Amino acid sequence: MLPIVLYNGSRRWSAEQDIYSMTRPEPPSFLQVYQPHLRYYLIDEGRYTDEELGLRQSPLSGVFGVENAGQSWEALQQAVNRIVAIIQADPNKERIDRIITRWLKRHLHRLEAGIDLDRLESLVEDKAMLAENLENLVKKERQEGRQEGRQEGRQEGRQEEARRILQRLLTKRFGELPTWVHAKLETAESVQLEAWTDEILVAESLEALFGE
Repeated sequence: MLPIVLYNGSRRWSAEQDIYSMTRPEPPSFLQVYQPHLRYYLIDEGRYTDEELGLRQSPLSGVFGVENAGQSWEALQQAVNRIVAIIQADPNKERIDRIITRWLKRHLHRLEAGIDLDRLESLVEDKAMLAENLENLVKKERQEGRQEGRQEGRQEGRQEEARRILQRLLTKRFGELPTWVHAKLETAESVQLEAWTDEILVAESLEALFGE
């Protein structure tokens, strides 16, 4: 009997690999000789790098690559291309293709990929259709990434402008600003900058304004 744990969680596996070491609290020494030992073989998918998986041209390594891609459609596209190549080179191509196609359809459904999975019957025969759908997801992902980047850029721009305005007002009110004030301004978020700006007219000193 060979106990095997196959783990595909996002956090790395950290539990002991022998139930003997898991017993808490430890039994008295005269009972420890009767403690059972059961060590299992751990397969932690997330510990495999793309380079390590690339050295193992097996269907299982292809499955690991797809699962490790997560919801990055670009990484998933590359992983699917690799697993299709592995299937095509397998001597049991037809059987492996059926098994992995069924698994991949369930996997894509869990990821809510939005692909017409009813038409996907074979990774090898329908690879062009699947590649087109994945390419559309990659384009959408890149577009969303650019939009998110532009939004973050605009937000950072507004925050920097608020910081410059507050610094100018502080200088006019209190004169040359000490180093510790500059440090606070550099690390403050927009909400905090706005709060300081609202209080600047009633604050009697920099220390009172910044709570020093």
